Amino acid sequence: MENEITLNDQNFDTELVNGSEPVLVDFWAEWCMPCRMVAPILSELADEYKGKLKIGKLNVDHNPMTASRFGISSIPSLILFKDGKKVEQWIGAMPKPMLESALQPHLADKN
Repeated sequence: MENEITLNDQNFDTELVNGSEPVLVDFWAEWCMPCRMVAPILSELADEYKGKLKIGKLNVDHNPMTASRFGISSIPSLILFKDGKKVEQWIGAMPKPMLESALQPHLADKN
């Protein structure tokens, strides 16, 4: 899935700065059931918004430095970055229509 990127403490900043589209980062862990509920929704969004949005996934257990840097204390946490800067954050599992609605204002200029 070319529109989904695996992020870690080492590549996080590089991946967010490269590319013109916004990046929605999913801060997750394997043991987190709500994270598992969100994962297929994010995969669908990655396919449906190809060229307008990238999805990044960062496992908080394996990458504590980046999770700590963004103050992640509840997962799933979704942070939207544009031009490498945090522009929006959502905490908890969200249904697909609600997430799409929240993302729309940030994707409007990429029609």
